[in-house]
Amino acid sequence: MSKVKSSPKLIKEGKLSYEWARSHMQILDNTINRLKKSKPLKGITLGFCLHITKETSVLLMGAKELGANVACCGGNPLTTQDNVAAFLASQGIHVYAWNGQSVKDYDWCIDQVLKHKPTILTDDGADMNIKAHFDKRFKNMKILGATEETTAGVTRIRAVENQGKLRYPVILVNEAYTKHMFDNRYGTGQSTIDGYLRAMNLLMASKRVVVVGYGWVGRGVASRSHGMGSKVIVTEIDPIKALEAHMDGFEVMPMSQAAKIGDIFITCTGMTSVIRKEHILNMKDGAIMGNVGHFDVEIDSEFLLKKSKSVKEVRPSLDECVLKNGKKVYLIGQGRLANLVAAEGHPPEVMAQSFSNQILSVMYILKNHKKMENKIINVPQEIDTQVAVDALKAMDVKIDKLTPEQVKYANSW
Repeated sequence: MSKVKSSPKLIKEGKLSYEWARSHMQILDNTINRLKKSKPLKGITLGFCLHITKETSVLLMGAKELGANVACCGGNPLTTQDNVAAFLASQGIHVYAWNGQSVKDYDWCIDQVLKHKPTILTDDGADMNIKAHFDKRFKNMKILGATEETTAGVTRIRAVENQGKLRYPVILVNEAYTKHMFDNRYGTGQSTIDGYLRAMNLLMASKRVVVVGYGWVGRGVASRSHGMGSKVIVTEIDPIKALEAHMDGFEVMPMSQAAKIGDIFITCTGMTSVIRKEHILNMKDGAIMGNVGHFDVEIDSEFLLKKSKSVKEVRPSLDECVLKNGKKVYLIGQGRLANLVAAEGHPPEVMAQSFSNQILSVMYILKNHKKMENKIINVPQEIDTQVAVDALKAMDVKIDKLTPEQVKYANSW
């Protein structure tokens, strides 16, 4: 059973997108091919709450090839690629996702996946894990463990653990070096520029781009914006990250100051209310805002969309908001993930690393859940290292290894 937008045309388009992504995700493809003969996930139901993109389709189809019964929903109301959802549903995967959902629709879709009684969950933002913990309909479900894909979800899962309420182990895939150093930095860096260019189609060279937050995502966005010829300004609350941004050659200042001079704003923090009403009212006429953090809470989109004099969509995924002071400012993707709402999300090559971590972490839970405590853990080092080895092999990059003399030297005092 599935609920998607479907037609023969969409299914054909989705199949082509899947094939294109898989051909550029050699690491994940190799992992699937290495394991599929033994069907290690046979008899296991997996529940996924991820952005339904061509890259995700490779992970889901791979899980099915390994023997799993797969149920999935979108990780955001506006990020599902309908052709991919239609293709997956045609392949026997239970899909509850379509683009343009209401919040009520989105919540219903998560319910449907949980009603399949998955024993391992893979989440992006922790919405499914939170429901599995605190919705009385699902609190008694037998869940062996879960994985979490993104920074915002990690923050939520940590809060559940800190309250002593975590009821099964959760592997923080987001914390793997081969995830956050590459997916967050290179993947989000490139896909954010892609989303902004599709939404606004304006020159980035010479414009002041305000990057809000200098974590791995902010680093990638700042670097790629600089590469486009933009004058990059960084706002931060962490003194070490602010110092790093300054040493990387970017201007660093408070948002109250940056709001007055920025042309383009990109929020990358995972925190609420980083661009507020008082900042928006001080912006230049024509300023453009967007968010690439997981949740639509970083920009005061309610003020923009509900309290402006007028709001109209002037380009796909770009709303013109006329403020009461007469200024026009613009919001990409209603404040949701601009790189997925206005574009297609991360390139396949970096998602191959993230999703290799996911599938190997699922296997780890299946094998070790009886001795795992109800705690959050990082991706085991052997998995992280194996993904890096596989990535180098896929890119035809060779590295050195220690000689016996060097091993002896390293082990001596």
